[in-house]
Amino acid sequence: MDELFAPWRMEYVTRDPTETDGCPFCAMWDAAADREHRIVARADASYVVLNHAPYNPGHCLIIPAAHAASYDELDAGTLWELAWVQQVTLGVLSETLETDGMNVGVNLGGAAAGGSIPDHLHVHVVPRWAGDTNVMPVIGETKVIVEALDATHTRLRAAFAAHPAAAAAADGAVTLEPPTVSDD
Repeated sequence: MDELFAPWRMEYVTRDPTETDGCPFCAMWDAAADREHRIVARADASYVVLNHAPYNPGHCLIIPAAHAASYDELDAGTLWELAWVQQVTLGVLSETLETDGMNVGVNLGGAAAGGSIPDHLHVHVVPRWAGDTNVMPVIGETKVIVEALDATHTRLRAAFAAHPAAAAAADGAVTLEPPTVSDD
């Protein structure tokens, strides 16, 4: 089997899945270390983070701040914001990475649905390009990720910061300010 250099995956591969200090998504929301956790943008009740074990460059997760396993556990405002942040994320990824398409998915139903963190809802947004599935994953059982996570983080954070709904926080975090929704 061929070997590819992907050092950022070592932390994920060597972790002990039985040892947890609580929910990692809740810990990321509470931490003031956006760069360290590769958070590219925050909104009032959700945030966008690069997947630490990406399927493709730019693979993001949109995560509600509330610890909830399913949509029916979220209030209407959080649901609306999650959809709006997804819309912004799709636009930023498409424009910044010049994608040919996207996959959007949510694993619901716990571990049976394939989620590695089954008790905290999160939306996967995976950028796609024509020809990104090739002989390597099919024959060589190897996925090639062509950009380092830190480089992707730098590009996407700048793109989110340039979005019309973004505001820079004093600590340098990128905050998305959703538009007001009327009940009409």
